[in-house]
Amino acid sequence: MPPSSATAPAPRPAVALASLRGEKEFRKVRQHGQVIRHALFTLRVTDYRPRYGETWQPRAIIGIVVPKKTLKLAVKRNRVRRRVREALRTLPTLPPCRATIHPNLAALTAPFGELQAALGKALAGDFKARKKKPAPTQNAAQHAPSQKNAGPTS
Repeated sequence: MPPSSATAPAPRPAVALASLRGEKEFRKVRQHGQVIRHALFTLRVTDYRPRYGETWQPRAIIGIVVPKKTLKLAVKRNRVRRRVREALRTLPTLPPCRATIHPNLAALTAPFGELQAALGKALAGDFKARKKKPAPTQNAAQHAPSQKNAGPTS
């Protein structure tokens, strides 16, 4: 019989948390994701679709990217990764999605509750997402008026 002072474990979120694996999955998020910028991180989010041959299980597949350019010391990069991973793990609910999180330097020193609340809001869609502009097509460039050969009109 467990002692009465033991606390009950936190309830598991309805959506499981998994990691992005392989360059192909990161590329999909980079190409098709919506960008959400915050003072603590940059988030790219796409809808959840199961991997090839996988059964439909709604889950959040998230990759945490901390380049050396952002944080030079490996100790600090690892600490930011651990803080973000724990903030995601302890969120009450996660939407089914694929995402990459790029923490900024401020995520290292921000209070944990603030980091957790910002990630929760961003994943819930409370921040404005910046849509990617479609790439100009080749036909549009051909039909645009050219200023190169425009001479004086006198």
